[in-house]
Amino acid sequence: MSAQATEALRIGEAAKRVGITTRTIRYYEEIGLLPAASERPHGGHRFYTEADIERLRELTRLRDLLGVSLDELRELVEAEDARADLREEFHRSEDPARRHQILEEALTYVNRQLELVRKRKAELETLEGELANKRRRIRSRLSND
Repeated sequence: MSAQATEALRIGEAAKRVGITTRTIRYYEEIGLLPAASERPHGGHRFYTEADIERLRELTRLRDLLGVSLDELRELVEAEDARADLREEFHRSEDPARRHQILEEALTYVNRQLELVRKRKAELETLEGELANKRRRIRSRLSND
């Protein structure tokens, strides 16, 4: 494993690697989207792990791709975190009934995530239709000139 993969990064370095601002990182910490950086002495620097960098990249990807609100982003991330916990429990459990229950719980989280994505998709499809209608009207006016 490379030294860069295991070293802890300061907030500025983390922001640069992800392509966001330090203010965004601090805000994501404040609202609970990103766990607070590693323990630090009073006045010390915040340090971020590779897992933090990956989390920030995923948050940025979801935010940019879906254009979701921070509340929706939080909901997507919380569902993903819950599914990760369930996945770990599933692999530890040997009880078929509990494993079935875990899968049912995971399905609930995935359904909620899909609901948010489909909502955003419907909004984009509505916008696409509106723009297509505008284009059609403009082309019609151009052909009448």
